[in-house]
Amino acid sequence: MNTLIYLIPIALLLGGLGLAAFLWALRSGQYEDLDGASWRVLDDGDGKPQK
Repeated sequence: MNTLIYLIPIALLLGGLGLAAFLWALRSGQYEDLDGASWRVLDDGDGKPQK
């Protein structure tokens, strides 16, 4: 029972840190361009136009 005194605040702190990281990612625009990364994977990057 004494371990719950330590585990509950630690769990709440970690949950709050996860929520803060998620909100930071939303505000900084991490989820704005979801299709760009998939197109960059297919780009070979040589800069020449394809024929």
